[in-house]
Order: sequence, then structure tokens, then C-alpha cells
Amino acid sequence: MAKRVISQSAKQLICICMVAIVLAPIILTLFASLKTKTDMVNTSPLLLPSFAKITFDNYKEVLTDKQLLTGFKNTGIILAVSLVFNVLFGTITAYIIERFEFKGKKIIVSLFFLGMLIPTFVTEIARFQIIQKLHLYNTLGAPIIIYVASDLMQLYIYRQFISGISVALDEAALLDGCSYFKLFAKIIFPLLAPATATVCIIKAISIINDMYIPYLYMPKNKLRTLTTFLMDYANAQLGSWQTLAAGIIIIMIPTVILYLIFQKHILAGVAAGAVKE
Repeated sequence: MAKRVISQSAKQLICICMVAIVLAPIILTLFASLKTKTDMVNTSPLLLPSFAKITFDNYKEVLTDKQLLTGFKNTGIILAVSLVFNVLFGTITAYIIERFEFKGKKIIVSLFFLGMLIPTFVTEIARFQIIQKLHLYNTLGAPIIIYVASDLMQLYIYRQFISGISVALDEAALLDGCSYFKLFAKIIFPLLAPATATVCIIKAISIINDMYIPYLYMPKNKLRTLTTFLMDYANAQLGSWQTLAAGIIIIMIPTVILYLIFQKHILAGVAAGAVKE
């Protein structure tokens, strides 16, 4: 009994430490967003300013910035188009790989996963040249193409889920005169709803939080996204760290809400296909 209590206490302590590590940066950012420029210099970042000194001017400055709406609009367009093509290509490709046998299948699957293993920076020069040749540089099409083509995470999730769907379902539909297109559109795709929810949420969080690709491929002010919008405040010489913190909190809220609403779908989609019966 004593060993069990010690073991459970140790596990709880480890979990509490992990939660503290994850939440600490968010809490410190929240504290900073409520401080004035003077308090940022004179008070510890670990402390919340006194109640009398708490200010919401930083949030007001960010919310009244016209570039914020531009960032939301561009991010929304990139997100919507990218998710549509990720789901479309991901489901079709995963279904073909799982259900059909064809020459060179193993080689193609190996190439897909090889692409997932190669670090992005290794292919950055070639990718930049491709985007320029396609005349997509400084357009919303550049990050859309990259988000659709470079991350194959959705292929893995859909394959795991499709492998758990009985092949007898396909055979029964085909015997009833259903074409492969109708089979996929009317039967298979609706069954992939949990996996689709998982892909959409994970990809949405990744796209919203990404700063590197929009900053590199869309330097124009009118093409600012939410993350590149924050760079206006990331200037230590201007002393705008407290405004930057407010901007981070504002932009973080939609992502947190999405995750809290769909967290069950995320866990269900990731676990789908992991257990064989």
C-alpha cells in the first residue's frame, strides 16, 4: 500500500510539473499584457502588477490596429483553402493506397513517408525556386501550395482510419451496382468524419501558428497573417513587449477555443486504427 501511494504521488507530481511547464509561458505572457511600459521595466515578469496598475490599453491598441483584420482575413483564406485540399487529397490518396494493389505501390508509399522524414530546411532553396517559377511569390497561393503539399500528416491519419473500415462494406456496395466514385463519396468519406475533424484541427492550429512560411513567401503588408502581424510589435527598441504580449493572447484565443471544442475528435481520430480486433 505504501509503495502504491508513493507511486501515485510521484505520477501526480510529474503531471503537475508538466502542466506548470506548459502553462508558465502563457501565464507570464498574460501578466505582461496587463502591464504598462514602466511596469515591464520595474517589476518582475513573474509577478502580476498591482490591481491599481492593471491596464487594458495594450489590448485596445492591438484590437484597433487595421492590420489585425487583414491578418484574420488572410489567415482565414489560407486556412480554408488549405484544409479543403488537404482533406480532399488526403482521403482520396489514403483510400487508393489502402484499398487497391498496383505496380510500384510500396515505392510510392515509401516516397510519401520519406518526404515526411526530410527536414524542411533541406529542401527550402528548391521549394523557394519552385514558388518563384510558378509566379506565386508574394501571393496567398504560396503558403497554400506549401501547406497542402509539404505536410503529409493527414495521409497517415486517414490510412490508419481506413484500415479499420471493413473491406466487406466496399464489396457489398459494388455488388449493389455502386461505382467507386459513389462508394467513396457516399459511404467511405462520411465514415471518415472523426479523422477529418482531427486533420482539420491539427492542421488549423499548425497553419495559424506558423510564422516562417508567411514571413518568407508573403512579405507584403497587405498579405500579413496573424503571426506576421505580431512582428510589428516584436521590437525591443520600441519597448512594445507588453503590446506584443496582448497580441499573442488575442490571437491565441481562437486556437484554444477550437481545441477545447474538438479535443474529443482529435483524440478519437489519432487513436483510430491503432487497435486491431
